[in-house]
Amino acid sequence: MIPPIRPAIAADLPAINIIYNHYVLHSTCTYQLTPSTGAERRAWFDQHSPSHPVMVATGPDGTVVGWASLSPFLSRPAYQFTVEDSVYVHADHLRRGLGRALLANLLRRSDELGYANVIAIISADQEPSIALHRELGFVVAGRLVNVGFKFDRWLDVVFMQRSR
Repeated sequence: MIPPIRPAIAADLPAINIIYNHYVLHSTCTYQLTPSTGAERRAWFDQHSPSHPVMVATGPDGTVVGWASLSPFLSRPAYQFTVEDSVYVHADHLRRGLGRALLANLLRRSDELGYANVIAIISADQEPSIALHRELGFVVAGRLVNVGFKFDRWLDVVFMQRSR
């Protein structure tokens, strides 16, 4: 059963940060190298709004078990109809359909908000994320070779795009 998904509130930020920082330390899901502080997470949250939502999925006890967001793709005004998605699931809750539910929720919101494109920037070695995005209508739009360096190795980035 997929947990409820709701807009994030400030009280969710510690849980969001715990989930994200796990991937900072243990995965190439993000190319960030050092964990985010509480202040950094708050600044990130404050940059979001109803037009760039942060959503959380909660377990039966109300704890945050996953989160997703839509962020501006690039800052120039001509990109205003394009957003970038982020989806992170607590490591103890993987392979239960939660990432799919969070991404599907973001895509519905993207459509409702009038965005023309959603961009996913994914490490090429993250096949489950690439497959999930493909299943939800994204296509590969390009690949940048050896642009990231984490865990003593070079990494490629795959750009995926879903257009309405």
